Amino acid sequence: MAKSHGIKIEIDNNGDEFFVELKATGKLTHQDYQLITPEIDDALADVDKPIVDVYFDGTECDGWDIHAAWDDLKLGLKHGKQFRKVALYGNKHWQEVGAKVGNWFLSGEVRYFDNSIDALNWLKEE
Repeated sequence: MAKSHGIKIEIDNNGDEFFVELKATGKLTHQDYQLITPEIDDALADVDKPIVDVYFDGTECDGWDIHAAWDDLKLGLKHGKQFRKVALYGNKHWQEVGAKVGNWFLSGEVRYFDNSIDALNWLKEE
């Protein structure tokens, strides 16, 4: 029996500032990225210099298949200069390592948190 998977996304903006909330479940696939990538692209398309903060809840995420990992890297490379802060809320060691690796590809700061309140508070800091 296949385990459920997917990404829920919510994008809020105030002028050129965006708050993106993602919740990943199961092992992410290429199809999951085919759903969220256009939403992100469309939201940022008409803004000259968007500033993006991201809250990623990975507590129910089991990783990516190889095609989805490539999709994730492409998304980061395409929009990486627009990210100010990315808070990865998780409960697995590989997620903490992933946050450190994310700092190599994004111009903003990526941090791992094992507490959702701490993650959200960090995103709200000036």
